[in-house]
Amino acid sequence: MRPGDTVAVVCPSGPADPLRLRRGVRLLESLGLKVVVGEHALERGTPEGLGYLAGSDAGRAADLQAAWCDPAVTAVFCARGGYGTTRLLDLLDWEAMRAAGPKVLIGSSDITALHHVFGVEFGVPTLHGPMPACSTLSDEDGPEPLTWASLQAALFGEPQPVAGTMALAPGRAEGVLAGGNLSLLAALCGTRYQPSFDGKIAFLEDVGEEPYRVDRMLTQLLQAGAFDGVRGIVLGSWVGCGDPYPVLRDRLLPLGVPILAGLPVGHGSPQMSVWFGALGSFDTESCSLSGRLGGAEQAR
Repeated sequence: MRPGDTVAVVCPSGPADPLRLRRGVRLLESLGLKVVVGEHALERGTPEGLGYLAGSDAGRAADLQAAWCDPAVTAVFCARGGYGTTRLLDLLDWEAMRAAGPKVLIGSSDITALHHVFGVEFGVPTLHGPMPACSTLSDEDGPEPLTWASLQAALFGEPQPVAGTMALAPGRAEGVLAGGNLSLLAALCGTRYQPSFDGKIAFLEDVGEEPYRVDRMLTQLLQAGAFDGVRGIVLGSWVGCGDPYPVLRDRLLPLGVPILAGLPVGHGSPQMSVWFGALGSFDTESCSLSGRLGGAEQAR
């Protein structure tokens, strides 16, 4: 991306706080970007009374598709996560969006569903990072500095390595980075969008899930074969999940691959940015995940 590019902000999940969204838009404009906001981005609830959604499924899908298909738009920022992206997957015209050509999708949490399916449908890297209407970017006192620096580096230059805090299983791994929020990945099991980490590095994180629920979701992914052929695993933040590490060790160590944990990626602050669908590598000796655009096809 370059200063002067046009980016779109859409709300495919939960409703955004208008004040936070305005702050987030001004922040993006401070980078020299032209920002357009989706027509339905500030809607709240549905005619059926589903207040946890940012308007109707049709409206949210229309905003996302219009932004992706607009030839003037370089990148599409999701305003926030929450709930609702899986409801859009069968409403999007994948052929029309594929014909629009590559651009960048940015978001995290519930946006995991879009990261995964965009990677499958379009074969383009997507950026797992902070969102304009969320606290790490839109607090009254300004963005969290490390979060903001990481996002800018990922968008305009070379992605910064992200340091973890511990190794659950030693070793080194290289492969295309994929994954995201554990709850969303588990929810895609049994659908035509079921995830597979074959030949890849899997990234996992979650928020507000008790360890027994983390256990259940990991078991679901394991029994679905999602981890068959995985090259390595990196674990992000587990805010409000108690102590998930006994469960993570119990479920993931039998896979026999390197596992790096404690990356500030996912929920919480700071929230570092990483590219999915790009070549990633890590070694537990340096306790650091590196990624770069390009080379992903060879890694597959």
